Amino acid sequence: MAKKGSLRIIIAMAVFIFLISLVVLGAFAPLPSLSRRPSQSHPNKGFERKFEIAEDMFWKDAVPFRIIGGDLHYFRVLPEYWEDRLLRAKALGLNTIQTYVPWNLHEPREGQLVFEGIADLISFLRLCRKMDMLVMLRAGPYICGEWDFGGFPPWLLAKEPAIRIRSSDPAFLDLVKSWWEILLPKVSPLLYNNGGPIIMVQVENEFGSYGDDQAYLHYLVKLARGHLGDDIILYTTDGGSRETLEKGTIRGDAVFSAVDFTTGDKPWPIFKLQKEFNAPGKSPPLSTEFYTGWLTHWGESIASTDATHTATFLEKILSKNGSAVLYMAHGGTNFGFYSGANSGANESDYKSDLTSYDYDAPIRESGDVDNAKYKALRRVIAKYSAVPLASVPSNNKRTAYGSIKLEKTAFLYDTIDLKNLIDMVESENPASMEATGQMFGFVLYVSEYTAEGNGSTLFISKVSSFHTNIQVYYINIPAWPSSFSVENMGRLNYGPYMFDRKGILSSVYLDGRLLNKWKMLPIPFHNLNEQKVNPIILNAQKEFLKDSAHRKLKDQEILNPEPAFYTGHFIVDKVTDTYISFKGWSKGIAFINEFNVGRFWPSRGPQCNLYVPAPILREGENSLVILELEVPNPDLQVSSVDHPDFTCGLASSKLRKF
Repeated sequence: MAKKGSLRIIIAMAVFIFLISLVVLGAFAPLPSLSRRPSQSHPNKGFERKFEIAEDMFWKDAVPFRIIGGDLHYFRVLPEYWEDRLLRAKALGLNTIQTYVPWNLHEPREGQLVFEGIADLISFLRLCRKMDMLVMLRAGPYICGEWDFGGFPPWLLAKEPAIRIRSSDPAFLDLVKSWWEILLPKVSPLLYNNGGPIIMVQVENEFGSYGDDQAYLHYLVKLARGHLGDDIILYTTDGGSRETLEKGTIRGDAVFSAVDFTTGDKPWPIFKLQKEFNAPGKSPPLSTEFYTGWLTHWGESIASTDATHTATFLEKILSKNGSAVLYMAHGGTNFGFYSGANSGANESDYKSDLTSYDYDAPIRESGDVDNAKYKALRRVIAKYSAVPLASVPSNNKRTAYGSIKLEKTAFLYDTIDLKNLIDMVESENPASMEATGQMFGFVLYVSEYTAEGNGSTLFISKVSSFHTNIQVYYINIPAWPSSFSVENMGRLNYGPYMFDRKGILSSVYLDGRLLNKWKMLPIPFHNLNEQKVNPIILNAQKEFLKDSAHRKLKDQEILNPEPAFYTGHFIVDKVTDTYISFKGWSKGIAFINEFNVGRFWPSRGPQCNLYVPAPILREGENSLVILELEVPNPDLQVSSVDHPDFTCGLASSKLRKF
């Protein structure tokens, strides 16, 4: 036995010496994942933190790097849950987070800057760095993202003369310059080369699908370089066709041209096309939007993408050393009024997006990861990850708090203080919502008239290019005999009709007679970064607290289609996530503890339930206020349930397969 053991030792030593000699002689080429840049053969000597592109690869600190990323938007997740969602993304195997920066969130009114709460971009980026996640920052100024007006602030629409967005119009460029002079210096210290997580910054987004104004793109690049320096990788993203790449990219090596394409498309012919639009050696194959699901509009069946199909096509990219960013890794929620809209074949083919931005992503709207898609994608990513994957967190607890009884407390217009109309705008002709200073929610249009005969015919040729909901009421207001309530359902975020003002945009005729002398009254419902005590909601809550004998309305008033508030309270013993089911209701907005959780529209569907994250709730009594725009549930109750539901309305329970 001793002789055999000695022999084994001698053989092992000989093999070891042989392997060492081969390495010294250069007989083994280094593995791609372990190779060093030729320009830095000794990276530990004079080490420089750097992220760059060379030899058609990404290099992180002189070592080849594969981006396995995912979109996760800080503004669609409450700050208290940012770390939770990032942990789930990390456990999926992601090493990079991609996020948009919506201009309208950070500058809701011109000159009013917001970088707190859900808009605290810098805290989100620092958290990514803390969790060892890299960041691809999509700085805009246009983002799309199924977000109101594609991320542009709607006050741009009030500018006179009208500006041309996404163009080299000097008036537009000046406004972009002012915005980026605020944004870019804030993120510059967090660039990777400066010790932060940001490895790349995107300029514009899918511009090749919109226009071909190269002067505009070059201006953005010059502006970005002026604030961020020459070392940061700037990138564009365009659809994987020659036409979109021709229009949306900048030739040469000043900007890296990335691509996106339908998940079922063959990736490598598109990556080959991508190389034509990058300088030699500067085209690592990257899909910046690998679609894990798809968006859904009100009135459609919920979108769904097969888990195995999605994972199979991701592996087609990763198996050949390509990089990909999952869109979305986690979708989240369009809280408030920020959900966008799309148009179809023409301007009047308007499609408003759901409040839920679940997107059929592997990390669901509530953070759930116990699903087939998460598991399938994680199995693929584990094969190609440079490090072992973190353990998967369990799903967050959700609670069904039961039925919530509501009472009708006030008609919408009864809550408006007609004696203190400091925000009222008067003009000869109707003005757009943006011109009144009201960017979201509702505007009340009022004009005087004298009725002729028993009936009247109303004609409005253009109401926000048919992109609103308009309701006509005859309200008992002295000298205000007729009112038009116009609801903003979300501005277009994509396509050729994006200059999307809201409200009444044309003359109004009654019985063929032109109506003049208009009064426009903004009805403010604060939105996300303006979550303050809302006077209208506060009035509705006060009504609830009055003696029941005074607050109960007649039975025949219950089904009155005039917009009205319904208020209730529910008790929470232990705070967890929940959903509010609006089955049996028509359409409106819900506020929990004065937080605008979004729009419900179960009569159209498919979304029945609104997601309510735990940080909105509190132990003890919680308030719920509903503004129902049409007809309420005759039982005047909703339910707190523990699950999502997309089986309501016209679309029933069908799935749209992609």
